[in-house]
Amino acid sequence: MDFRIADTFTDSLGRLTAQEQKSVKTTAFDLQMNPAAPGLSFHKLDRAKDPNFWSLRVNADIRIIVHRAQSGILLCYVDHHDAAYSWAERRKIERHPTTGAMQLVEIRERVEEVRITPLAETGVQPEVATPSVRTVCLFDNLRKYELMAFGVPEEWVDDVRRATEDTLFDIIRHLPQEAQEALLKLAVGENPEPPHPAPAEADPFAHPDAQRRFRVLTNVEELRQALDYPWDKWAVFLHPAQSALVERAFTGPARVSGSAGTGKTIVALHRAVHLARANPKSRVLLTTFSKPLANALRGKLASLAPSDDALRARIAVKALTALGYELYAEWFGQPQIASASLIRSLLSKAAADVLEYKFSANFLFGEWSDVVDAWQLKSWEAYRDVSRLGRKTRIGGKQREALWSIFERARAAMAERKLVTWSDIFGRLTEHLANGKTRPFDHAVVDEAQDLGVAEARFLAALTGERPDGLFFAGDLGQRIFQQPFSWKALGLDVRGRSFTLRINYRTSHQIRSQADRLLPGMISDVDGNTEGRRGTVSMFDGPPPDVVISRGPDDEAGVVSAWISKRLAEGCKAHEIGVFVRSDAELKRARAAVKLLGTPFIELNDKVEVEDGAVAVTTMHFAKGLEFRSVVVMACDDEIIPLQERIESVADDADLEEVYNTERHLLYVACTRARDHLLVSGVEPASEFLVDFLEN
Repeated sequence: MDFRIADTFTDSLGRLTAQEQKSVKTTAFDLQMNPAAPGLSFHKLDRAKDPNFWSLRVNADIRIIVHRAQSGILLCYVDHHDAAYSWAERRKIERHPTTGAMQLVEIRERVEEVRITPLAETGVQPEVATPSVRTVCLFDNLRKYELMAFGVPEEWVDDVRRATEDTLFDIIRHLPQEAQEALLKLAVGENPEPPHPAPAEADPFAHPDAQRRFRVLTNVEELRQALDYPWDKWAVFLHPAQSALVERAFTGPARVSGSAGTGKTIVALHRAVHLARANPKSRVLLTTFSKPLANALRGKLASLAPSDDALRARIAVKALTALGYELYAEWFGQPQIASASLIRSLLSKAAADVLEYKFSANFLFGEWSDVVDAWQLKSWEAYRDVSRLGRKTRIGGKQREALWSIFERARAAMAERKLVTWSDIFGRLTEHLANGKTRPFDHAVVDEAQDLGVAEARFLAALTGERPDGLFFAGDLGQRIFQQPFSWKALGLDVRGRSFTLRINYRTSHQIRSQADRLLPGMISDVDGNTEGRRGTVSMFDGPPPDVVISRGPDDEAGVVSAWISKRLAEGCKAHEIGVFVRSDAELKRARAAVKLLGTPFIELNDKVEVEDGAVAVTTMHFAKGLEFRSVVVMACDDEIIPLQERIESVADDADLEEVYNTERHLLYVACTRARDHLLVSGVEPASEFLVDFLEN
């Protein structure tokens, strides 16, 4: 007899107090160990429409709703007595007649009609009563069998056919997730492919759509994982598209992309665990570009495999720089890394000796960082012939000769001081691995891969060689904020034919996601021609539209931000669920001033300081990467701040402006999409030109 858990159970468990959760877990463990144990107190729910629903007593007030059938026992829900009984009386578990997937269906006749409050009752008077396209029924052109093919329960078909833009989210919240996703895609003009119906004799719980909400627990440890982290549903239930990527075998490097909130990091985590389990003697690297993000991955890994110490010991979670430093120190001795300011100084000094050409300090540093150092060019011939991808300013042959003489002098000065760059570190590690040295890892899973540098990408290509399933990347080109674009293919990382896009957003409301998407083009391509489209992405929940406020001065803006955060706190949002972001360190003073008006504790995040309970998080947009909050304020979106005027003035050629504008847009997109439910974008007159696109209908 199978023992299963439903996602509705983990949702309801997470809403109980810690002491109540502890009692529920004890009862659940007893039930799994021996469903017929005499100490278990079951009660048949006579008023429930599903004859297999029973209540299981936890204590005097808490009840677990259990579905007992020949197929096994299913933990469905837990709550206080009356609420638990009411929940069970309004639901049933049945096999969908068209798709063949087992569903938990909300019974239609017991659900109150969705009531749209007339404007007259709100006290708001419309200026002009004009017809609106929002009253058009979205799906009245679809027949019953067509809607059921997408997983819509039969008794909800009529309600779905009457759905309008105003009522869509009110209706779909009563439907199974596969039906929600299909209807949202249809509403935005997409044509989702209906799932292939399962054979009549197939196990309805084995259907991919059923597995996203019901999971078989084969042992106590799996149950412990599900119950210890009830708020981390991603650790137990995966979307079929995510599950397929986690378990798929690849003959070469593979990449999963998707806009913010689509679960790329979740896929990366599950992929690392899957590879470690499928290959018991292997070593797996789970990495990303920064230490805070690596720390976050490490914490999530602990909840994904909480009690499997042997498995977690074979998964190394490290920032790429930390890994590079450790391996270099082990193989060659501890490196002395040249600072950016010293490199600029050495380049300027070398340039002073080249009289025939004058190059700006910003151009020299950019050419060094993005071309010479990144590609580890060690000879004039290599620099002469390099394509300079990512550098739009054209230079002639004589200019290249002069530039190379500058770079040679600067490199010699660094060698004399026994200094190296990060690209030098990864370059030497790559050469070491290419010479047949033992590789420290069999598989590597890379999160936030869009911000890999050239030397790091080349190192990863050498790290696992051509091993099947050796490299798996997760990233979003629309969130590239640190690196110039370059050709992955040229480094041996060809993901063509093994590149996939996730399109279901679980983190960000429909209103925030759709408005933030206006900052980016509908389709983004990399240097190798791989494209990532944002069209067709849908959010799984509704929310209020973002607030955009442009103030007359910094003091006025601080008051607006303070009042907005105060309202979120009054609504029940906790302080640590609120993030305040600004473009750079120069604007942090404005963020501090706004939060101080509240009298609420706050903490400034950096690579050593992380989110803290009871404190509002304040940081720059760059440090916001990888974080998420219920409520987010993006402050100081002024003209000349984003896009940053210093970056615009630093470009050596008008052609380079495009790349500056692109990454500045990406940065604002990253900041806005950290929000789940509420978003405020604020600035001071004159406001950033990007807000025109953000507000555009």
